[in-house]
Amino acid sequence: MTIIAPSLLSADFSILQSEVQSIENGGADWLHLDIMDGHFVPNITFGPIVIQSLRAHSRLFFDCHLMIEKPDAYIEDFVNAGSDLITIHAETVNHLHRSIQIIKSYGVKAGISLNPATPLSSLEYVLEEIDLVLLMSVNPGFGGQKFIPQVLPKIKMLKQMIMDRGLSTDIQVDGGVNAQTAPQIVSAGANVLVAGSFVFGSDNRAQAISELKNFI
Repeated sequence: MTIIAPSLLSADFSILQSEVQSIENGGADWLHLDIMDGHFVPNITFGPIVIQSLRAHSRLFFDCHLMIEKPDAYIEDFVNAGSDLITIHAETVNHLHRSIQIIKSYGVKAGISLNPATPLSSLEYVLEEIDLVLLMSVNPGFGGQKFIPQVLPKIKMLKQMIMDRGLSTDIQVDGGVNAQTAPQIVSAGANVLVAGSFVFGSDNRAQAISELKNFI
């Protein structure tokens, strides 16, 4: 089953509660929460307080994507705020296995994200330890960017890597996901689609989510 995870980054921040409710009512499976610190990526978004506020008003699975330096220091805060999955970037930590264990020690799912130019070899010795791999299909930092097609063979290689090891690791893709790119992404092997502008930029969120789910 393909999971649709609209990104809050593209929502109207003046009415976040109703924005989240609109996608939940529209059939979204997860809420993707992009946390940016202005250091690892050239933008600043929001922190645990916003997540905690929204948690009280939503039953969605909270998919927390930490695009921040030194993520280990903040994992507990984001777990306590209500995150169900914490994904960190392999590029931001010195001891990847240790960081994964910190996340899992709180009883939530652990994910690792790779930027478009980061090789899959970064996952070689930790793949069995994680629940999800997030492959960025744009360079992180801003919403509304165009999909980088060179990520498609990377998805296929990761899928084969997971199958060869007999794992059930989720493959998530974030960046430029829309009705045109989704079929290619799903065909390549991904099963979690992060769609920001395509969903929140639509006047009919349910229809936009339905269009993506047509590729399941």
